[in-house]
Amino acid sequence: MLVLVAPGQGAQTPGFLTPWLELPGAADRVDAWSEAIGLDLAHYGTKADADEIRDTAVAQPLLVAAGLLSAAALGAGTSAADAAGAVAGHSVGEFTAAAFAGVLDDTAALRLVRTRGLAMAEAAAITRTGMSALLGGDPEVTVPHLEKLGLTPANVNGAGQIVAAGTLEQLAALAEDKPEGVRRVVPLQVAGAFHTHHMAPAVEKLEAAARELTVSAPSVRYVSNKDGRMVTEGAEIIARLVGQVANPVRWDLCMETFQALGATALIEVCPGGTLTGLAKRALPGVRTVALKTPDDLDAARTLIAETASAA
Repeated sequence: MLVLVAPGQGAQTPGFLTPWLELPGAADRVDAWSEAIGLDLAHYGTKADADEIRDTAVAQPLLVAAGLLSAAALGAGTSAADAAGAVAGHSVGEFTAAAFAGVLDDTAALRLVRTRGLAMAEAAAITRTGMSALLGGDPEVTVPHLEKLGLTPANVNGAGQIVAAGTLEQLAALAEDKPEGVRRVVPLQVAGAFHTHHMAPAVEKLEAAARELTVSAPSVRYVSNKDGRMVTEGAEIIARLVGQVANPVRWDLCMETFQALGATALIEVCPGGTLTGLAKRALPGVRTVALKTPDDLDAARTLIAETASAA
């Protein structure tokens, strides 16, 4: 079984959208999305520097647009139902996955994530906050240590990785006082303490925007960040998308569900690499392809065909 996944914030790099816009019809699609959400996605994906695309209000719609564009180029379609046995996304990637599953159409997903990004940027401006990845260590040791420092385990990613979130002062204290067994503490290129109480002001704005949506039931199994469960009601998926802004991401539980479903292959849409890296460590035997540039499309198509023929 194939799982199609979408990465979260921090995966973006300057110019990463450039080769994708050279594909037939891609530039027109991105221009239409840009007009719909009031943001020049082509500019930010091709010409903007690292600081510009670190801006939460820019990074989030840019990542969703890239995921949708690369999935369409793959030939999987935006529902992914014809290729994947399950879909999931990490943090903002859940909005990409919701579009893959047909819960929202592409434009609605981008409009909602634009609202999310703006609201989270406003919340992040209240207090100087950030996130750092901890590599290695035992969660039973790491989590109490983070809580002692006033930090939140905002992303429990599995494969020995937890992301801590909190104020910059708390993160500085963490860098000086690592939990036992943690090899490195790596600051992430994000502009706030996402998936923590610091983001609570954004939830109300996202709830208001969500009430205006037309929502459908998922056409493919949708695995939620909240607890790794498969969710079959479109309205519940939207409620979870709203709530996850201020609550931890449990990617470790998502991967456990992939394994329980019998996943044999995993494709990560653009800008791929992070989630396939986690899968290689946590899901041995599962074949992976990360879509970084259009040069990766043939390998992904081959994996789809081989997975289908083995089913």
